[in-house]
Amino acid sequence: MSTLAVKLRRDLFQMWPQALAIAVVIACGVATLVMSLSTIRSLQNAQDAYYDRYRFAHVFARLKRAPQSLAARIAEIPGVGQVQTRTVAAVNLAIPGMAEPAEGRLISIPTTQAPRLNDLYLRAGRFPDPTRRGEVLVHEAFAEAHAMRPGDTLDAIINGRLQTLTVVGIALSPEFIYQIRPGDFIPDDRRFGVLWMPETELAPAFDMEGAFNDVSLTLLRGASQQAVIDALDRLTEPYGGLGAYGREDQTSHRYITDELTQLRGMAMLPPSVFLTVAAGLVNMVFTRLVGAQREQIAVIRAFGYSRASIARHYLAMVLVVAGVGVVLGIIGGVRLGSAVAGLYARFFRFPDFHFLLDFRAVLIAGGVTAGAAALGALRSVARAAALPPAEAMRPEPPPSYRPTFVERLGLQRLLTSAARMVLRDLERRPVRALTSTLGLAFATAILVMGAFSTDAINEVLDFEFFTSQRQNVTITYVEPASGSARFEARNLPGVLHAESFRAVPARLRSGHREYRLAILGLEPDPTLRRLLSADRAEVPLPEDGIVLTANLADILGVRPGDDLTVEVLEGERPTRTVRVAALVDQLIGTAAYMDIRAVGRMMREGPTVTGAFLAADPAMLDELYATLKETPRVAGVTIKTAAIESFQETLAQTIIVMRLINLFFGVSIAFGVVYNSARISLAERSHELATLRVLGFTRGEISGILLGEMAVLTLVAIPIGLALGYGLAAFVTTALATETQRIPLVVYPSTFAFAASVVLIASLLSGLIVRRRLDHLDLVAVLKTRA
Repeated sequence: MSTLAVKLRRDLFQMWPQALAIAVVIACGVATLVMSLSTIRSLQNAQDAYYDRYRFAHVFARLKRAPQSLAARIAEIPGVGQVQTRTVAAVNLAIPGMAEPAEGRLISIPTTQAPRLNDLYLRAGRFPDPTRRGEVLVHEAFAEAHAMRPGDTLDAIINGRLQTLTVVGIALSPEFIYQIRPGDFIPDDRRFGVLWMPETELAPAFDMEGAFNDVSLTLLRGASQQAVIDALDRLTEPYGGLGAYGREDQTSHRYITDELTQLRGMAMLPPSVFLTVAAGLVNMVFTRLVGAQREQIAVIRAFGYSRASIARHYLAMVLVVAGVGVVLGIIGGVRLGSAVAGLYARFFRFPDFHFLLDFRAVLIAGGVTAGAAALGALRSVARAAALPPAEAMRPEPPPSYRPTFVERLGLQRLLTSAARMVLRDLERRPVRALTSTLGLAFATAILVMGAFSTDAINEVLDFEFFTSQRQNVTITYVEPASGSARFEARNLPGVLHAESFRAVPARLRSGHREYRLAILGLEPDPTLRRLLSADRAEVPLPEDGIVLTANLADILGVRPGDDLTVEVLEGERPTRTVRVAALVDQLIGTAAYMDIRAVGRMMREGPTVTGAFLAADPAMLDELYATLKETPRVAGVTIKTAAIESFQETLAQTIIVMRLINLFFGVSIAFGVVYNSARISLAERSHELATLRVLGFTRGEISGILLGEMAVLTLVAIPIGLALGYGLAAFVTTALATETQRIPLVVYPSTFAFAASVVLIASLLSGLIVRRRLDHLDLVAVLKTRA
């Protein structure tokens, strides 16, 4: 083993606590990078494999009723590959042991073969026997929510008739990787489920023998999706087509795509912060190391070692520390990635979903880490290599004395001698002070960024479910009902107030931009579904015109006063030009609102409703649910408290895991910065501190001098970190914003207090560890050493 290799090993052994602190910070950055990129790859690979193997369709369309002969004409559209028609119907479900009703989506499956498209993966049980009535497959998420097993039963109102269904199998579909009720923003697996029934039984139940009301198709390579959609719309329009749409607008696919977009948006931010701090720590530690080893460098140079050898020696030391951090980070990234994959497996239902380590992420992490560490050590390595032997043999000149800024102001009398020593040392080493301050600020910012998600979620809950939506229950009808349904809704048991609505599927166009959604017609002066601006001021519903959510207006590129083309996809399918009257704020989803009377005029129909918002007496909810279960007209029931519970249950575990991760990361940075800074200061000032002890200063007094510097830096860094954390939170809200959801920029004072407290505690603990070394300072040995 060469002399420099022996020296490298001894140096690392002597400075292992500092090296480990740097490696842990590096490991945090590498872990987040490996976790993020590998999770993206795992999710993308699982999605692609599932779509390909189970033939997920490219284009979808709903319609009222069309003969099966139309399928052949659809197959003749240029660019169309395979076509699958089926019957799809919404039904009310009565689950044993559950008071409130649940909604099911029944989908027909062929009786003689597997579905051509959107094939099913059988998790348990068997496929239904077409010769036995009432056998169904149930989606795994719904089955798990109710602990269902093959052989269990449930009741359903199928086209007005109560029927007992027998669960014979648990299944998955690429069409429902993310199972969510149409129109909802939050999945509720207890109250919404997908079921599959043989076509020979489902079609007659809804008068669909020889007909269909849902079609899916695939595209040939190179085909124009828009051209196929336009042709499909022309064919299905006479049969009540509701407008075809591509895979990108399919609900389940859109949620997965949004999640991938958010992951990509966040993949680089945390690693950049950690590696920046690590580069600063490397610079601090190795600058001090080179200064302390001036004589050793001189001796090595005197024995004939070149400047390049010296540079390689210190660079190798840096890379060893970085390498340890990379290895720890890869291990941590795999563990974190596996935990995150477990969370995703709860939300996204794949037949097989495992965390896959992306080796490209490992290479990227290793390369970026080595570069950051080398950059941080560049000044130190260059300084070591440039030292001439004769100059290196002399002690490093002491820093020049000059009055501090406080002393120049004449305020020194207000400070103790120990406080003046602290201020002098900070002002003499501004680079190190700035590096430590930024490191602690980043630690504070990481904690703010990790904890503000709780504040944002609370804001979403309060704004969406209490301030904007005041109803307890929302009901939707199987078919649009006459105006008399308004009075029926108000007479339901326990209903204190009811407001009907009319939902009309439409395509909104502005120039070349378009968006497909259901316009919601509300009663005048609504009190249960309020329209609010960003500052929570109520926006009145105009008699004419349309009100859009701000994100929908951005998608369409319109502002209040602009005209919008509305192509209705129901009934006579009128096309109207409507003025944008106002914009409202909505944190989840996109929406368009009109006066229900204006919707009636646009549709050229009398008073018609498709559902109602209900404010009900909590004491009579069970009676209300029992009545709704037995009401054939009602297709779906949404319960606000259940939606909130589902929202919280869905996100609670994710928030806890991510908050713990960010807590560990923030503590690691704070500890690493404070510990290294204090150790460096102790090494540099040990002669001075030992002299003070000999002169009669107590251990507490010299500890105050040493750790007072870090206390000042910590107190300066925390406000900077809080501001930086708010900025990072603002970046996160922008990076994670999608068409379906927007995170509000809300940071509560308790979050700032939490971040500041954690950094203070981490700084205190690391300071106490250094204090123990100070208490065991060997005064004789230190005073014999040349400073």
